[in-house]
Amino acid sequence: MIYGSKVIREAGIKRDRISALGIRSFLRIPGFKAAVWAVFWQSGAVNNRKQLKCGRKTYKMGCKLKSIKSRIRSFGTIMRKRIVIIGGGASGLTAAIGGARNGAHVTIVEHMDRVGKKILSTGNGRCNLTNLRMEADCYRCGRKEFPMEVIRGFGVDETLAFFKGLGIEPKDRNGYIYPNSDQASAVLDVLRSEVERLGVAVLLSCRVEKIEPAAGGGHVRYKVYTDQGILDADAVILAAGSKAAPSTGSDGSGYELAGRLGHRVIKPLPALVQLRCQGNLYRQMAGIRTEAGVKLMAAGELLARDRGELQLTDYGLSGIPVFQVSRFAARALDQGKRVTALVDFMPSWDDGEAFGLLKKRASLLGHKTVEELFTGLLNKKLALVLIKLAGIKPSQKSGDLSPKQLKLLLGQIKSYEAIVMSVNPFANAQVCCGGVDTGEVDAATMESRLHANLYLAGELLDVDGICGGYNLQFAWSSGMIAGTHAAGGHSEGKHETGANKAAAHGAYAPAPGGKRNRK
Repeated sequence: MIYGSKVIREAGIKRDRISALGIRSFLRIPGFKAAVWAVFWQSGAVNNRKQLKCGRKTYKMGCKLKSIKSRIRSFGTIMRKRIVIIGGGASGLTAAIGGARNGAHVTIVEHMDRVGKKILSTGNGRCNLTNLRMEADCYRCGRKEFPMEVIRGFGVDETLAFFKGLGIEPKDRNGYIYPNSDQASAVLDVLRSEVERLGVAVLLSCRVEKIEPAAGGGHVRYKVYTDQGILDADAVILAAGSKAAPSTGSDGSGYELAGRLGHRVIKPLPALVQLRCQGNLYRQMAGIRTEAGVKLMAAGELLARDRGELQLTDYGLSGIPVFQVSRFAARALDQGKRVTALVDFMPSWDDGEAFGLLKKRASLLGHKTVEELFTGLLNKKLALVLIKLAGIKPSQKSGDLSPKQLKLLLGQIKSYEAIVMSVNPFANAQVCCGGVDTGEVDAATMESRLHANLYLAGELLDVDGICGGYNLQFAWSSGMIAGTHAAGGHSEGKHETGANKAAAHGAYAPAPGGKRNRK
């Protein structure tokens, strides 16, 4: 609810005059009636019956809705909600645009010397904006339904419309969406340009020290303490990122800020990251790229599996299928479990087919050595290591291989065991698993369930997607929803949110009697 003192200050009316007149008389001041009701309407303080409750009294809105909306457009500066966004990454920039397009005065606080640095490294510098296949199994979260609930509020279609409106022409690569220029810098450029056009204030190299809720007249507001001074805010959006890729600005400070405000933070661990494995044979296989299936096991339990181009490094395993399962390895290792990765170097053949193929080749190419038997079937360096692990001499003639030896070879080819000692550190990770517990956040608004007018977005939350544009989509979705609702541009219905409308048109579109959640 908006209180008299707030209206007085924003409308520029002297306090002694308003005290003498009272709210009823104040609403009758020529030229202010519709404008003041516009303030109450925009704040969400007016209920479905077009009534404003003030203490024990109830006031009926005496202006037509059309007039109110007109005044919101014409006198938007009468009472601009002040939003402070902590973090200028993908979600923070989108939140700023959503908030500013809905009439708020927005300030981004970024501790790096520029905003959006991490965007530049996404998609190998091409920025995989989103993905046309958007399903629940593309995300991992303590509340399985949470990520898709957020994305339904601002989905792929809205995201594409948003970026088209900024000047990005999307390109579809088998469902993976990139800017047609294949430049992540173009995505950052248009976001920065829109932020500047909307008059968003950006404080660079500015570190947030603490956030304090301050109750004034019943209207919860915040003071944001930074090393450059104190910022007053009607709403705060925490979009400070995770701990992954700290060189781009993700230093984990957002977790501490959220924790101080009472939010539960699930221990963040590296995700979409390489696996470091036991043994010194990896140096012999370093640089190999091959199609493979990966099954991640812990204490005899299958944690996850994936298939794609595997990369062998001098310390272990990398590549997309490894990234996809790495978050499960990180969590299991953190719990003290023994973790192994079973690698299938011939994923296109089942065990029976693979054994039959090896037997047939050994018979057909019996005059060749076992090392030569794999020429044209497997990478030469890889084959040599697998032959040795099977306990077979590379110089042995293929025709002399016994059924037992063929089975030993099959075992190494189809189920090579890599003992995982650790995952690479945060510096090598693309995202984190863990973060602020999503059970404490309203998926429809991104508002905290613990504090009114506190919003959380992006990687700070306990949501991590697989490779393919999913983490960026969550950033765009959660950021736009948070910014729009923080500004008061909220409405009802998953396809009728203020976020959706603001994305495409930049227009203010409140729903009659719309109220923000106070769970």
